[in-house]
Amino acid sequence: MAQETNESLQIQQVTGLQPKHFADLIRAAQLIFDPSGGVSGRSVKVNWQQFGISPSVLGNLQTLGKQYQYASPYVEIEVVWAQLTPETRSWLIENKRELWCLEEIFPALDED
Repeated sequence: MAQETNESLQIQQVTGLQPKHFADLIRAAQLIFDPSGGVSGRSVKVNWQQFGISPSVLGNLQTLGKQYQYASPYVEIEVVWAQLTPETRSWLIENKRELWCLEEIFPALDED
């Protein structure tokens, strides 16, 4: 546990990312994986490149979204970091302040 905490702190210090950024990333990944929010019969087509998400980052985020589809967005930082490709890590660092905006685009899907 201490090693995981140390790794998490190192990631935060080096990248400037905070736990809230990783939670926002998981929420965004969940939306990217299923923009219809799991609503049967609802089909939502999204051009993710318009949001600055390249195809390779998109693939990584879809995989992450599928894995955590029904999970709490508060996954351990070091666990999420290990699942990100180098390109996705860079994208996350560059876009950490805008991730929450993806949720606002799909407000109806944010409701429980």
